[in-house]
Amino acid sequence: MTDTTTLHVRKQHLSDTRLHTAPQPDLAAGQVRVAVESFALTSNNITYAAFGDAMSYWQFWPTGDADWGVVPVWGFATVCESQHPGVAVGERLYGYWPMASHAVLQPDRLGPQGFTDAAPHRAGLHPVYNQLLRCATDPFYTLDTEAVQALLRPLYMTSWLIDDFLANNAFFGADVMLLSSASSKTAYGTAFQLAQRPGLQVVGLTSARNRVFCESLGCYSQVLTYDELEQLPASAACVYVDFAGNAELRRDIHTRFAALAYSCSIGGTHVEQLGNAKDLPGPRATLFFAPAQIKKRHTDWGAAVLGQKLVGAWQVFAQRVTDPAQPWLVVQQHTGPQAVQAAYAQVLAGQGDPRLGYMLSMNVPG
Repeated sequence: MTDTTTLHVRKQHLSDTRLHTAPQPDLAAGQVRVAVESFALTSNNITYAAFGDAMSYWQFWPTGDADWGVVPVWGFATVCESQHPGVAVGERLYGYWPMASHAVLQPDRLGPQGFTDAAPHRAGLHPVYNQLLRCATDPFYTLDTEAVQALLRPLYMTSWLIDDFLANNAFFGADVMLLSSASSKTAYGTAFQLAQRPGLQVVGLTSARNRVFCESLGCYSQVLTYDELEQLPASAACVYVDFAGNAELRRDIHTRFAALAYSCSIGGTHVEQLGNAKDLPGPRATLFFAPAQIKKRHTDWGAAVLGQKLVGAWQVFAQRVTDPAQPWLVVQQHTGPQAVQAAYAQVLAGQGDPRLGYMLSMNVPG
């Protein structure tokens, strides 16, 4: 293949997409080209798009057109061309990719476990997202669980860090954790962790359509639809962990719960209901940035201990999610540019089955 196909999204109107095909540029010395073979698409990626300007997500894979952006995704790629002596053709990598058939990297700070993409436009972006991991030495990696890793690993890392952040702050003195968009993978990963904390009530807030799914997971103490907040006492000392980004729901929670101890904003799965968090009663809604908690724990514990904790927790979570008797996640593969475009539209609209995990590829085999 001599062309690269990329899904472009209009930044100010996320449902407007186009497939863009362009010839592959020649590699400069020190660059490598990868074929992006499989990537996950979840509501987390919709959050990347919704906060694309505020959190600089559009800057990872610039299009050259200010109106259009590329949504970053997590997945696997194989080096198909290399002008760098430290990266071999055929090497498989896990990392942060464009929704595209191919990508060009500029490897730097190489080590046994991976390297950094040192492309100039990424110099000011957070290093967590610029790190590419070599599958051959990655302690998380197993060939038979690639799809689960792509779908859940980055989300679960965020879930684990939210739980760790809340525990590190003694849950702000509250014993009720309210989680919106409870069917989303990052939310139920967080609930899985919080459910292991003694004395906490973990309440999932969701749509009526997803209520049965959330209840089936067994990690929520109680599942309520968004119009059932009155079932919780207004005096409850609670923390709001907001994965939905729904401005009206946020205001309802801040208004109803006088003892709201902390309001944590994670994502924006309810794209059409996003709004600012100004002039709310109670605590200020504070954006959670997972890399900041990683940096803190890296300082507190050191890289080796942090890595051990994350790998151990991940293995327990992945085993539960893939339990064949009652899986939380069923992988569904979609291949080809049009299939990628259609899957994006479905996830954006919130119409997907929450038990399904979409694994996508622009590249058609053969």
